[in-house]
Formats: sequence, C-alpha cells, structure tokens
Amino acid sequence: MTSEFLIRLLADALLVPIVVIGGYALLRYVPRGQRFAAYSRVLMAGLTALLLAKLTATLWQPSELRPFLEQGVAPGAAYLDNPGFPSDHALFSAAIALAVYFETPSRPLAAVVIVAVVLVCLGRVLALVHTPLDVLGGLFFACVGALWYGARNGTQVAQQARKEYTKL
Repeated sequence: MTSEFLIRLLADALLVPIVVIGGYALLRYVPRGQRFAAYSRVLMAGLTALLLAKLTATLWQPSELRPFLEQGVAPGAAYLDNPGFPSDHALFSAAIALAVYFETPSRPLAAVVIVAVVLVCLGRVLALVHTPLDVLGGLFFACVGALWYGARNGTQVAQQARKEYTKL
C-alpha cells in the first residue's frame, strides 16, 4: 500500500466510518423519549459551528495558499477551491464526535470516533490540502458549536423540576 493511498484514506475515506458510527450511536443509544431534544441539540451545534466557521472565513483568511500550491505539487486529497480555513473535514468529523460523546453513554464508540477525527486531521495536513491552523480552526469551531450540549443539563433539571411539581 503506497503512502499516497494511505493518506487519501485518512484524509477523505475515513469520514464514511465516522458518519456511520456516529449515526449508529445516535440512533441506538439516545433514549426514545429524549431523541427530539438530543437531535435538536446536535443540529444546533452543527449549524452554529458551520455558521461561525463560514463567517470567520469570510472576514479573515490566512494569507498563505494551500500547502500543495505553495509546494507546486498535486493535492493528496479532495478539496474545495477556497483558501481552506477552517477545514470543513475537521469541523464536520469533530462535530459528529462531540455529538456522540455528549449525547450517548457509549464512551467506547466516542473514543473510536475521536481517534478517527485525529487521523482525518492528520491526513488532511499530510495530503497538503490544509495547514495545521486550518485543521485547528475546524476543531475550534466544532467545540464552539458543542456549547449547545450544555443546554442538556438545563433541560434535565427542568424536566426533574416538572416531575417534582406535578407530584405536589
């Protein structure tokens, strides 16, 4: 197996198992009565992360070209023709990993997805389609979006209070 093939697998193809494992975990481990609230948080976290990332990219872009352009070589993975900050692959995969971590009790599946996210980020840099700053930007915005998971505790407290109130 050539290193170019391995890098392409890490940078692009590893997204498929992340999506499959994330989808499985969210469908399998989120209790039926809590699915609407959980899926709403996942949606809001993802949309918030994407919106903030795109706004930031519009207002600020690092001046460097993509690494493969600077080096005058072919890219080692798929990419969109834009400056590259932040990495959409990093943002998307990290958003899924954070959803699995915060919304399911399955720590083993969350750990598998987190390791896969690290490998995707490494693959994007090794493929020369992103700089480490691009990848860190994607991870940062996914973490900002994950602040929505803090609403989970408020929802649980409110539900518990409603139960206590109805007992009176």
